[in-house]
Amino acid sequence: VGEEVLLKCSFKSSSPITESLQVDWTYRPLSGGQMETIFHYQSAPHPTTAGKFKDRISWLGNVANGDASIAIQSPALSDNGTFICSVKNPPDV
Repeated sequence: VGEEVLLKCSFKSSSPITESLQVDWTYRPLSGGQMETIFHYQSAPHPTTAGKFKDRISWLGNVANGDASIAIQSPALSDNGTFICSVKNPPDV
């Protein structure tokens, strides 16, 4: 609690990395409920502009190196849940 947390995500693709590559981070609270997209990357990082993670996510990734990691600032126990990193690099998923 209180210290920045790193959520690592690495990927490999059989296709060349292009501007079509997309990264989506989704989150579901421990209590269940809807999955929500908290971060999107396509050519540039697009953190969420609403919800509990607004203004708290930073992009640490480097897609050229197969890295799609993010960091969350000021984590709280209420942030516990499932975080999923999804990478699509057409035609590879």
